[in-house]
Amino acid sequence: MSDFDLFSITEEHKELREAVRALADDKIAPHAAEVDERSEFPKAAHDALVATDFHAPHIGESYGGAGADAVATCIVIEEVARACASSSLIPAVNKLGTMPLILGASEDVKQRYLPAVASGEAMFSYGLSEREAGSDTANMRTRAEADGDDWILNGQKSWITNAGVSRYYTVMAVTDPDGKRGANVSAFVVHADDPGFTLGEPERKLGIKGSPTRELYFDDMRIPGDRLVGGIGEGLKIALRTLDHTRVTIGAQAVGIAQGALDHAVAYVKERKQFGSAVADFQGIRFMLADMAMKLEAARQMVYVAAAKSERFDSDLPFYGAAAKCYASDAAMEITTDAVQLLGGSGYVKDFPLERMMRDAKITQIYEGTNQIQRLVMARQLLQG
Repeated sequence: MSDFDLFSITEEHKELREAVRALADDKIAPHAAEVDERSEFPKAAHDALVATDFHAPHIGESYGGAGADAVATCIVIEEVARACASSSLIPAVNKLGTMPLILGASEDVKQRYLPAVASGEAMFSYGLSEREAGSDTANMRTRAEADGDDWILNGQKSWITNAGVSRYYTVMAVTDPDGKRGANVSAFVVHADDPGFTLGEPERKLGIKGSPTRELYFDDMRIPGDRLVGGIGEGLKIALRTLDHTRVTIGAQAVGIAQGALDHAVAYVKERKQFGSAVADFQGIRFMLADMAMKLEAARQMVYVAAAKSERFDSDLPFYGAAAKCYASDAAMEITTDAVQLLGGSGYVKDFPLERMMRDAKITQIYEGTNQIQRLVMARQLLQG
């Protein structure tokens, strides 16, 4: 493969985009405003995605999944986010929750859990962050203490996406309190019906209101030893490798939100008339649209390059994944804000979807590592050569 052949969009990818866009326009977009207004999980979107195998497209065929490559998975998330950001977190978080298993679990653990997600029977969330361990993940306080072949889990996790609707959770916990920081964490699969496992109240959020975000609490919760993901002490390494791959999907979500905002803004300024002309006829407006489209396309290309590197497990994925997530989310915030501006007063009210898209875009600069952390990741990669 030449240096210039970083990724390619195949005919299959183009057909996939058309199929997901048609589904999103028909089954997801009509419910997006209501999902946001009521802060309700998008059940109609979930059912539509499951019916078409778009809910967890990344899972391999050997586990009953669609076996989509990383670029294809990004296209699915992007097109769903174009219609409804909350709904795009169904495929995105199913990948986030299961990626630790794909990267580090035994074949037995993979066979036990991945088929249920692939079939749509279950969803999978990811538990890394805590109240005092957000960007500083190694500072986590959740503990898992060995008890024979089992583990006793105590602690909490914060900001858990799709908590309460997921059946399974990949949870990181300190298994050797006296061990080397960062090398003393292990990963486990937690079941929603495990005794001692409870949920906090749903967070009241600025955006992505249809995707529930809650805390997880573990109170002397017994976990069988065969739910360990990877080896003892490998949890944080697996968690950070997971984020290298899934930050790319957040970039895809950001691109989708921005594309939806640009599409609505273009349609509006072509129809809206002021001073006897369509708003789109004014040069200042055209310059804004050109800049929005330019930033969007640059972000899309960065995401696809990073996705291709994710598929190939390239050694420079940490840089490209961080760069794609950082650039795309910053672009999405700028583009959605400009889209609101282009609609004027109409952009500021709920009669149009732009204010929702602007609110939804903000979280892409924060979760799976703030964009300040992404810049630290990129700089570290550069300095390490």
